[in-house]
Amino acid sequence: MKIATIIVRVLLGALFLFASVMYFLNLVPQPELTGDMKTFNEGLDASFYLMPIVKAIELACGISFITGRFVPLATVIIFPIVVNIVGVHVFLAPEGLPVAISVLAATLFLAYRNRAHYKGLLSIR
Repeated sequence: MKIATIIVRVLLGALFLFASVMYFLNLVPQPELTGDMKTFNEGLDASFYLMPIVKAIELACGISFITGRFVPLATVIIFPIVVNIVGVHVFLAPEGLPVAISVLAATLFLAYRNRAHYKGLLSIR
């Protein structure tokens, strides 16, 4: 199970790392969007601060996953972003849903494997 955890952690880290690097360096042109997805993306662009912050968090968590340092913290930090990725693909772009569900499953797997680190957060005092 330890090898599976390392594989999932590194693949998830690589995904977030490359997605954020491609965003910051504009390596891939944006595809032409239509309908509700275009409206949603225009809203994100209008709030000029949001996407750079999200991509910076993805970059930091991707580095954390790849290096294996602070993985429980990175898992907690990246989880709301993953939930939003799934939400966007459920409601606006269902063609990307298999990848989004895979990312959610990988994040939940890492959270489960690091569950001992969360006991203090989840205890009722």
